[in-house]
Amino acid sequence: MSKMINRGKELIRISPKDPRILEYSTNDGRVWMRRYKASSVQGDFEDLADNGKEILAICEKGTYYSTNEGKVWNRRNSR
Repeated sequence: MSKMINRGKELIRISPKDPRILEYSTNDGRVWMRRYKASSVQGDFEDLADNGKEILAICEKGTYYSTNEGKVWNRRNSR
């Protein structure tokens, strides 16, 4: 897994200044904008992975997935 992934025309990363924030760039990382701020339920983002139709995130308090480029996150239930 990684702190940054490439999703089509965007780079998505865990902010180097605040691990609760995801940022995105549409110009190869020259400018970064905030995409999402994690809640206390999720805790810090630790790793990201491109899993095809979804993004996976390992967070301080569990595994989460997003199907809309990281705008909304849902908890991945363990089985």
